[in-house]
Amino acid sequence: MKHLAAAALVLLTALAPGARAADSTPVFVLNSLDATVSVIDPATWQETRRIPTGKEPHHLYLTPDEKSLIIANALGDSLTFIDPRSAEVQRVVRGVVDPYQLRFSPDMKWFVTAANRLNHIDIYRWDGSNMQLAKRVSTARTPSHLWIDSKSKTIYSTMQDSDELVAIDLPTQTIKWRTKTGPMPADVFGTPDDRWVLIGLTGGDGVEVYDVSGKEPVFLRKIKTGDGAHAFRAAGDGRHVFVSNRVANTISKIDYQNLQVAQSWPAPGGPDCMDVSTDGKTLMVTSRWARKLTLIDLENKKPTRQIAVGKSPHGVWTLDHAPRQ
Repeated sequence: MKHLAAAALVLLTALAPGARAADSTPVFVLNSLDATVSVIDPATWQETRRIPTGKEPHHLYLTPDEKSLIIANALGDSLTFIDPRSAEVQRVVRGVVDPYQLRFSPDMKWFVTAANRLNHIDIYRWDGSNMQLAKRVSTARTPSHLWIDSKSKTIYSTMQDSDELVAIDLPTQTIKWRTKTGPMPADVFGTPDDRWVLIGLTGGDGVEVYDVSGKEPVFLRKIKTGDGAHAFRAAGDGRHVFVSNRVANTISKIDYQNLQVAQSWPAPGGPDCMDVSTDGKTLMVTSRWARKLTLIDLENKKPTRQIAVGKSPHGVWTLDHAPRQ
């Protein structure tokens, strides 16, 4: 009977919200004010170790060949490459100026970084393993987040302190247009058809939507989500995107076909960056003010667990995730 009870307990644990297979790849959380990366085992949801990085790691991105996870160390002027499966450091690339945000173009030819404190965007050619600076584009004050359209033609970047959205033509590496936004625009998300761009207003209480299908952007509407709307993560179903409302301590799920809020969940501790489990049932969100990674059960609409990490956790990512659109 004891053996049967133990087996039942194992089964229940495996099926519990947020549980993951023992062979799952690690979850990575960037601790911006500790200059470390927390490595979390998704089988036990325990932090297994912390990896030193350069100063202020904020965001991270996978290389096109999926062999390296790149950590952008803004104040360290460096990039740390980590194996996304083993969590071993592969190399450190220095001399990359103020890489706050980063993104590869869908055609995998370009690597782009936003220099948050220095007011420029750097566009690098990518040869599959190394980068070469092609152009430094001066922008307005405090470029924050980046999005590149599906055709690898346009870079969209928010300007956090001048309240603007800037579009850069990627082939010519020149600014196409700029438009005023609401207060403190942060993350930017483009719909898969490249028609609409969504902007999270950290200084406001919602998301602005722009039609970017023509030569000039057209403001469509504002979707009220909650105070401090900040970061986006596609739900993986081709129709919805999550936005973290950092001040309101909530997560909103936006239907980007009808541009309305479909659902909302509580998310304590200043929710910031997010990732979604492969089955689409668990949302992983960094609780920036609480020094925690919070797991949210999307079916029961509530947090189920918090894992202690370092100071000011920001980016979160795992190789085992739902599609990003």
